[in-house]
This record gives sequence, C-alpha cells and structure tokens, in this order.
Amino acid sequence: MKTVIAPIDFSSASMNALSFAAELSKRGLAHLIVVNIIKEGESRDESKEKLNFIEADLKKTFGPGLKCGTHTSQGDLVSAMQEVVVIHKADLIVMGTKGASGLKRILIGSNTVNVLAKIKVPVLIVPEVAKFENFLLKGKNRIVLATDLDTLIKTDALDILKKIALLIHEPKVRVLNVRPRNTKIDFIRKMERNALLSIFSPEIESERTTVFSTNVIRGINFYLKKHMDIGLLAMIARDSGQLIQKHFTREMASHTDLPLLVMHDEK
Repeated sequence: MKTVIAPIDFSSASMNALSFAAELSKRGLAHLIVVNIIKEGESRDESKEKLNFIEADLKKTFGPGLKCGTHTSQGDLVSAMQEVVVIHKADLIVMGTKGASGLKRILIGSNTVNVLAKIKVPVLIVPEVAKFENFLLKGKNRIVLATDLDTLIKTDALDILKKIALLIHEPKVRVLNVRPRNTKIDFIRKMERNALLSIFSPEIESERTTVFSTNVIRGINFYLKKHMDIGLLAMIARDSGQLIQKHFTREMASHTDLPLLVMHDEK
C-alpha cells in the first residue's frame, strides 16, 4: 500500500474518514493524498487554501511519520476521482458516509455508490459514527470477510485487506459464508475457503464460519449484531456471482455502522 486517496468535502463525515486514512497511511508508511473536488465556478484557490490548512493540521496531529499532500480537482466526483487515481496510482480510497439522525443505519449517497461501481480501486467506506480508536482496542480487532466462496479471478484481490489487517492490534480474520439452511458447499468452494484462509496465514489468525439464511444481507447483519468484537467488514464486488454481487455490496454499505472495505475481483 503506497498511496491512499481521501476525498473530502469538509463535512464532519469526510473529516472523520480522513482521520482513518491518515492513521492507516502513517501505520502503513503510505503517502496520503487529500482530495477536494470542486464544481464549475467554485474557487480553486479557496479549495487549495483549505487543503493547505488541513495538511498542516494533519502533520501536527499525526507527526512526522505521516507523508501527505493535497490535490484539487474540478468536475463530477467519479470522473475527477478516476483522474486522481490514475495520476497518483492509488491503492486505496477512503470515503466517509453520513449517519441518519434517529435511525440505526447509515446512509450512503449516490456518489459513493458510483465510486464503488465505476472505480476498481479498493474503497474503505467509513460511517461518521465509526472511530479509528476502536482498532486500538483488543475487543474490536475481528475482521469479517463476507464471501460467496466463488473462485477469485484476481489472485491479489485481497492483498489490501491483509495489509490493513496487519495494521490492527492483534487482528483476527473470520471468513463468513451465508447460505440457505440444509445446503452444503461443494468441493470447489471448500477449496476456495481454504485458499482464502491461507492468504492470512501465518501472520494473522483466521477461521471460518457459516450463517444459514436465505437472504445474504440479512444473514450478515444478523451475524454482525451477535458479535461485538468486529471492527471491520470486508466484501468483494463482482460483475457476476450467485450471492454477493455489487448490489449486495451497495446495500451493505447503506446499513452497516462499521467501516466497510469493498474490494474488486474483475479482469
């Protein structure tokens, strides 16, 4: 993980996500690029001035171990982010989501959904209620990888998850599969599950688990509510697949109050 991109609009949700991006970048020795995307007619100079202030504050808060810079771009979010990703060769995008007052759910805007769908770089979606300090606690170090156990097309699709996991205090990864009751996984999926577990071995403790449900999202949410030691949820977005497809990933991003890492497994 060499470069982390953090798009911000100066809202509290985006600034909270920026703290995640800064801490991950510092721990992972990555270069953080703070991005502000302005609309036509808005002042580029004003954007740069605000970003310079934020850059100075980040260096003061996180110390000399944080390498960071800024970037102002103009246009719609997806097109501008695609350009930024190419220019800076981004390995990870960190974005914030807004909490809905009075509701136990998180709202994700259409812009973020478009980023998930159209930009093939891993995206860490951070709800406004999530705090990076939770990763410092022993009780929140479980990472859940929800998967349909379809064979990965890209052998390095989960590299970013392992790199992030290694930055967490005593991480533990649980490979979660949701399937209907009274069903069994076939030999190929058993082999894929073993392959997923081996990705994290021997550096990270990992284990498998199953939830029986006819609805994938409901099964995942049931599991998350039953286990309070989870600090990060990870999912794989695919163009195809029987269970966890892109629309499932988007729906999950709309409801979880945990940071959600979305990775892509496409040619």
